[in-house]
Amino acid sequence: MNSRTQEHSRATIIGLIAIVALLGGVPIASMGAIAAERPVAAERNPPGDIPDSQAFVTYASPLGFSLQVPEGWARTDRSDGTGFADKYNAIDVAVMPASAAPTAASVTHRDAAVLVKAGRAVKVDAITTVTLASGPAILIAYASNSEPNPITGKQLRLENHRYLVYGSGRLATIDLSAPLGADNIDQWTHIANSFRWR
Repeated sequence: MNSRTQEHSRATIIGLIAIVALLGGVPIASMGAIAAERPVAAERNPPGDIPDSQAFVTYASPLGFSLQVPEGWARTDRSDGTGFADKYNAIDVAVMPASAAPTAASVTHRDAAVLVKAGRAVKVDAITTVTLASGPAILIAYASNSEPNPITGKQLRLENHRYLVYGSGRLATIDLSAPLGADNIDQWTHIANSFRWR
């Protein structure tokens, strides 16, 4: 073995020792858990309260629904729905074909499982059947991490309400999110109750 090969082997061994030391002897099978995203801590004084004096305007979508949204929020249109955002607050509505109304059981086994798997450190708090002004709906209340800030990489812990509203072969998914601890329950209830199929 020439000197160059010996140096390469020695560097490889030192590198492996360093990796083992950093992992603290963690078995390879559990390395996936290390890479999994963990919930970030909630802010002590979270931003994102929607003021009680907030004015609302009615948005009528070409996809056949309407709802009231806070005046002045930025709107983004997509082929399957629309999003509204202001600072750390967001409203998103997506519409897709559906053959039947969801139930709490079907949402628990399917939608919530997908949400946990695909989301950022999602923790589902409750899945309930609620009655909105437009009729029955399923509400998924959950917490998640925000997307990282593209500049700082910072994330916030978010509170989310997802309403699933069925009507005439269509399913609307209404997502409302804000920093965890922001006091938006009255405004979210107003927005959800303003939803109408057209």
